[in-house]
Formats: sequence, structure tokens, C-alpha cells
Amino acid sequence: MKSFLHYIAKDIIEKYGNDLSHIALVFPNKRAALFLNEELAQCSDKPVWAPNYLTISDLFRRYSSLTVGDPIKLVCELYKTYTEVTGKDETLDHFYDWGRLLISDFDDVDKNMADAKMVFSNIANIHEFDDISYLSEEQKDILKSFFGNFSDDHNSKLKELFLSLWNKLGEIYAGFRERLSKQHIAYEGMLYRAVVDEQTIKVEHEKYIFVGFNVLQRVEQHLFSFLKSEGVAEFYWDYDFHYVSRNNGNIPNEAGKYISQYIKTLGDSLSEELRGEAYDNFRKQKDISFVKAKTENIQARCVSSWLKENERYEDGKRTAIVMCAENLLQAIVHSIPDCVENVNVTTGYPLSQTPVASFVSQLLDMRIIGTRGDGGFRISFIRKVLSHPFATHLSEKSQELLQKLKEDRNMFPKYEDLAVDDNLSMLFKSCQGNEAILRWLLQILETIAPKNDSPLYSESVFNMYTIINRLTTLVESGDLTIDCITLQKLVKQLIATASIPFHGEPAIGIQIMGVLETRNLDFDHILLLSCNEGNMPKGIRDSSFIPYSIRKAYGLTTVDNKVAIYSYYFHRLIQRASDITIMYNTSTENGNRGEMSRFMLQLMVEGGHDIKRLALHASQSSTDNSNGGIEKTEAIMEKMYSYSKLSPTALNRYLRCQLQFYYNNIAGIREPDDDIEEQLSSRAFGNIFHNASEEIYKDVCGTGKMVTESLIENLAKKEHVQEVVDRMFQKEMFGEDTSRWKKINYNGMQLISREVIIRYVQRLLEIDKALAPFNILALEKDMFEEITIPAGNGKKTIKIGGRIDRLDMITDPDTGRRRIRVIDYKTGGTDIKSGISEVEEIFDPAMAGGTNHTDYYLQSMLYSLIARKCKELNPYGLPVSPALIFIQHAFSEQYDPTIYINKVKIIDVAEYEEDYRKGMQQLVEEIYNPGITFQPTANDKHCEYCAYKALCGK
Repeated sequence: MKSFLHYIAKDIIEKYGNDLSHIALVFPNKRAALFLNEELAQCSDKPVWAPNYLTISDLFRRYSSLTVGDPIKLVCELYKTYTEVTGKDETLDHFYDWGRLLISDFDDVDKNMADAKMVFSNIANIHEFDDISYLSEEQKDILKSFFGNFSDDHNSKLKELFLSLWNKLGEIYAGFRERLSKQHIAYEGMLYRAVVDEQTIKVEHEKYIFVGFNVLQRVEQHLFSFLKSEGVAEFYWDYDFHYVSRNNGNIPNEAGKYISQYIKTLGDSLSEELRGEAYDNFRKQKDISFVKAKTENIQARCVSSWLKENERYEDGKRTAIVMCAENLLQAIVHSIPDCVENVNVTTGYPLSQTPVASFVSQLLDMRIIGTRGDGGFRISFIRKVLSHPFATHLSEKSQELLQKLKEDRNMFPKYEDLAVDDNLSMLFKSCQGNEAILRWLLQILETIAPKNDSPLYSESVFNMYTIINRLTTLVESGDLTIDCITLQKLVKQLIATASIPFHGEPAIGIQIMGVLETRNLDFDHILLLSCNEGNMPKGIRDSSFIPYSIRKAYGLTTVDNKVAIYSYYFHRLIQRASDITIMYNTSTENGNRGEMSRFMLQLMVEGGHDIKRLALHASQSSTDNSNGGIEKTEAIMEKMYSYSKLSPTALNRYLRCQLQFYYNNIAGIREPDDDIEEQLSSRAFGNIFHNASEEIYKDVCGTGKMVTESLIENLAKKEHVQEVVDRMFQKEMFGEDTSRWKKINYNGMQLISREVIIRYVQRLLEIDKALAPFNILALEKDMFEEITIPAGNGKKTIKIGGRIDRLDMITDPDTGRRRIRVIDYKTGGTDIKSGISEVEEIFDPAMAGGTNHTDYYLQSMLYSLIARKCKELNPYGLPVSPALIFIQHAFSEQYDPTIYINKVKIIDVAEYEEDYRKGMQQLVEEIYNPGITFQPTANDKHCEYCAYKALCGK
């Protein structure tokens, strides 16, 4: 296969000989120049004086005194103009994204040389314009139709907001351009337009040869026409007769929409004798396969086998892997087989996916969010920074410091606690203001830069340094005046859009490319990945402040243009290839439509080629434990027999999901604890309330002293309750050792939680006051009983039980008789609405986790039965009732926490003992039965928020 650039090189050599130093070759991008250089050398048997290679951007910039400004600075300058014109105080981080969008619109207006005053005018009445003669009747109708929708008397709020901004856009556009001109900078479209408007073009070469362009903006058309009129321009177009008519007749396909027009106005410089060979390749024999895959990851994993098949990898640069979705890059790079020696990657690696991105993000979080007013830091932010792999690049003592903070339970470390060496002193030093924060980041990046020789590490740190340095320059110059929160958001936005370029020899090896990088290049073997509708064509849903109707009326870029452009990219890419594999994703997850590109359908109908239709399936799959469960091997049984206790929580976990029981209780895979310093987890909240409830009554517990109304009134004083709750906060945060307790400077979430716990304790005391006088027999007491089960050839005794919240003795207001209550406090969850009908439901896995709260029954009835037979706590054999106090729901005057079975209050749990113990015996025997595997739950609702969901495969 001869490439397009081969024909160009051959034609240029024949026309201009070997001395091309007086010629300028202009391309849409830089990549094609490298390949054309090779073709020129191959087409001549003598040394060739190379031409001047330029991109179209280089050419325009050469003729302008303006320079294209830094993208961040451009947004900052637009922001200043916007606030001046509108008087709004929108923050820069909110403005940043749509500021870039607005610059894109201005760029489009200028590159298409539209009259900005007309574009950004509210033309509800088209006759308001002095001169609209340049508009066709169709354009006038389009504009009338659009603005007619805004002329109703009942304008919606959205319309009002749009028009309020729209009416200012013309002024913003003019003010922005004026502001940039004074600084001799511009956005690209502004620079291009200035070159054409000011006619600053100077002919510097004998010939300008434009190669491989497709759609031309108006400014480019003016430039091309000017150079053609000067007799110094030639034009080479890359197309095929499949979509561009041989005789400039009707356009056979939208791929040739623009080139057909330009051939008529600018001509085609390729020699007549070469055109048939160069432009008639699409209909030649091709091996085309359409492959559907369930995920994009499967497509990427197929790269290795595709390259090895028929030894495609041996053709080097004649083989291309083209990504319609560039997020596939990571997976593709990891799928390149070892037999491939050289690879050229034209797209960048996302900076956001590198460790340095997460490190800088955590540093900013610590500095801006994690710093306290007293000069200390919030431990959760310190922990994240010190746990990051890059922390060891800063200091070898980072992990030692992290461990010490954990052991000391230092929740609010200060600088003197953290500055254990020079680099950690630098990490935790005080920084006031944006400039100081940015210079601090630069210092950290300079420190870690030489600590790893990995190319990706070095490049990612360098690119991050570049971003931070750019921001530092803008802050120092006064161009970027924002608060630190906005700075943090801006840094994260810049990281999200940055990429790291790969370095290598572009003209050697397998080519991994995005669609745009394929322009002017030809390949024998092509693997086109993720060729879905939405990816190919891309950008048809791009956002813009300028509505489609107005874009169409004034000749700006529209969806129609983009479809034609991508149609050209698609057809041009495959026109000279002989071996083509196109893959698409059939998944409809994450907003994907799961449809092949419209261009694939078009190729099937109009292409005239036999196309193989294949489906790609993963050859390997993860183990699905939902089929066979987990068998109780000898090792598992040995570990289970080593346990001497089972808690009600473990038993309920088994009933809810046997696999969850295995992962948590047998495999020992625990869910991570939340940081209490940040916000109270449900566990920490419950601990503080339970400890406070115990502390309130500790002086009367087990003493025989009656709890009277007057005693409760004293205990319920707000100052006393506050003091108790504060101490229990300290206990939860700093541990049992009171010598380590420190005063807590509550943050917002902690203050809210503290107030809620205080109210809960006060409400508990109100409930108790209604029952006074009564005795408290025990608080936070461990209660167990033994149960014997078969174990191999013998027996094993297991202790069943746990810690009760409270055991008290009251006089029943209904019967006047004394009874004991086993009380369990519930600070969260929902109250028991209907309860259970019979004891057997407690041990039914189908009922576990439901609204009847069988788990509450299992726990409270177990403790009640233990207390019923305990001679120490119940020497007189009094009735024992299980009770659950739901603090959130305990607001009725006659609130009674005693639970019910079949709508009958459990006055004495002994009445249900036989059925309960039978169910408990069967449950524990099942757990220890080696012949029964651990199975996942049959209730999918239990899986929705399960921490082990990814492990079980259900």
C-alpha cells in the first residue's frame, strides 16, 4: 500500500526537484511532517534539501504581533471583563468551566469571521437592524424562529436568565478583546482574525504547499485564497472517489462535503497521472471485521491477541491502534505483548490518574480544609498525607510519625508534634495566602522529584510542577486574585484536564493514536476501538452559549459540520487500509447507548465490502461464589473451633448472609473505622450515648439505692448532662487513659452530634422519671451462657452472649408487681412497627434484616433469658422482660419499651424459653456443621450496601 504522503512526496520531487528549501509545507498538525520527510528521502535517489515544515497555527502566528495567551490567564482576564460588565460576583471556580466555554465560542466567532455584534444581539424584531442584506431569507427565518420563542409574555425564568446574559455577551466579547490587545496577547481565533483583518501576511517563501486539510475556517479560507491569488499556493487534498465525485458532481457521501467545495475554488495540485492511483482505494479488496464487546475493557484486552494474529506487530508503523475513546489508553498500554519492541503513543497519559495528582490534592485538603484556627491540624487529613506513598519520599520518618500519632490518639496535632525532621517541618509549616501555599507546593515537588527514576514518575511530577508554577506566576502578577478555596478547586480542575505526553520516535513502531492524530497518515492494519455512536462522531452534544439556530444562521460550527468532519476522519482512515477491525461496546451502562457508530452502518450499506460480524467474550471470568458458596474446609473448621464465644451480632450476621459472616468473623476482613475527628460514625455516636447513659447512673447502679424523681431531676440538669457527654466524647476520641484526654474544639458536625446526644440523654431521663422509683441492677454488663454442640467425634461448648446496656427492676404500672427489664438502647434505625408473630421467625433467614427487626429480638431475648436464670441478678426469680428504647421515637407520654410477640407484651421471657432455645441450638449447630457451606443471602437488598459485595461476586 502506498500512502497519501508517498504520492505528495513523489509529486513535489517531480515538480520542484531536490532543493525544497524555498518551499513551506503546511499541515493541520505536526505529526505528518515527520512521515513526509521519510517519503521524500525514499522518492529521491539524491540528497534532498528539506522544505520548511509548518502547521497552520505556526503560519498564522508568524504573521501576528500578538501571542496566544496562557489558557488560565485568558480565563482570568475574561472573568475580570465579565464581572465588570455584568456586576455579578460569581466566584472564579464557578466561572472557570463556562469561561473556557465562552472563550471557545468567541474563538469560533472569530475563526469564522462572523459579525460578533450581530451574533450577540437580541433580534426579537429582525427589522431593528439597519442592514441585514447579507442574510439569506432562510437565515432570517431561522433567527426569527429562535428569538420568537423568547417574545412571549410568559417568559420562563430560564429564558429570562438566558436573555440577561445574552444581551451582555457582545459587550463582554468587545471588552475581553480590548483587554487582551492592551497586553499583546490573544486567544487563537482572535489572533487568526487579526492577521486576516489587518492584512499582515507577507510572502516569505516561493511556494506554500498546503497538505491534507479538510474543513477550513473562514480565516483559513481567506489566507488560502490570498496566497493563491499571489500565485504562491498549492493544495493537496487527501480523499477518495468513494466520497468525492471524480467530476465535481453531486457529493456521494457527507465525508466529502468540504473537500469537494475546496477543490472547486482552490484546485487540486496532485498530478493527473497520480490521481487515479492515489484517490481510488476505497473500493479495493479489504478484510473488514465488526466486533461487538460487552465492555471497553474487553476490547483493550483483545489488543494483544490482535497484534499477534497474522503477526501484525511485525509491520511496525504500518499498524495502528486507534482509540475513539481515549480513556482506553491505560488498559491498551498494559495489553501490549512482550514481542512488540517499539510503540509510539500519540495521546497523553491523564495526569489525574498519577499518584502525584492524589498527593497534591491531599496536600491542598490538609492545608486549606484540614488546618484548625489554633494552628493545629485535623488528624484525618494528616493521616491521608502521611499514608500516601510519596510521604516516604519526603521523609523516612513519615511512617514512624504516623504510628506515633495513632498510638497517642493525637486528634489535633500541632506543628511541634509533627516537625520531627527538616522535610516534615517544611511539610507542616505555616502558609498564609495563595502565593505561600503555591510556593509551598513547589518546594514539596522539588523535594520529591529526584526520589524515583521512573519516567512516568518524573514526567508526572514535572507536569504538576508546571501547573503549580503557572498559577504562582499569575498570583504574583495579580492576574489571579481568588480565595484559597477557589484556588484549591482551580488546581483540581487543571489537573483533571492535563495530560502527560509520551516521548519516543513517532515514525517507528506500533502506533497508538486518537482519531485526530491519524490525519494524513495511512496504515495497512487498523484496530479501531470503541467506535460507538457518541464517540464517532464525537462532540455533537458539545455545550455552547450560542444556540444551534444562531450558529447555523451566521455560519458558525454546528453539529452538522462535526458529523461531516468525523465522517471524513472515519472514511479517510480506512480508505487505503487492507486489514480493518472495528470494535464497539454493547453495554448500556453509565449513559452509553450501546450502539455501533452510524458510519459503521453506512459502511455496511454503501461500502460494497463483505463485512464479518463477530462477538468478543472474555476468555476468563472471576470466580462466582454465588453458585457453590464457600466450603468449610478443615482449616476453616479448625479456626471456628478455636473461637470460644459467639455474639448476637455475629449470629444475626449469619442469618442475614452466611458469606458476610464468613468474611467478617472467620476470614477477619473488617470494615474500616471512620475517623471520629471528622464526623461521628454511627458506631461512635452510639458508643458516646451508651457511655454517657452509663456514666449518668453509675453512682446508683447495684447499690440498692432507689432512683427517684428528685434524683433524676438533679441528674437531668443541662450543665451536668453536657459535662458527662463532653467527657464521653473525650473517652471515645482519646481512649480510656484519662491522662491523654484533651479539651475538644468541636467542629460543625461534632457540635451537632454533641447536641443530639445531650437531648437523647435528657429524653432517656424523662422516660425514666415516669417510672420512678426503680432500681438499677447493672449497667454495661457482660452476660453469657453456654451451649453444647456436636464437634467431630465429640462435643464443643460455646459461650453465647455479650454486653447488656442496662438491667433494672421496676414496678409494673399495669399489674403493680415487680419485674426486671433487660434494656437495649437504640440510637438509630427504625422502631419495631408490627413485631413478630412467633419465636420461629427470629431464626428464619428470610426474615433477617426486615422491618420486623428479628435481630433485635434475638439479642434482647437472649440477654433476658440469661438474666432470668442468673441467681446473682435475679435471686427471687422475678419475671424478666426484653425492652428496646428507641430514643429517636420515644416521645409519647406512656412510652413502654417492652417488646411484643403476636401483639402480646413479653412480661416474662420464660414463657418463650423452650421455642427460643430450640431455635438457638439449631442455629449454632448449623454454623458449626462442616457439611453446610457458607452461602450468600437470597435477599438482594442486603447486598446493596454490603462492604463485601465485590468479594462474593453476587
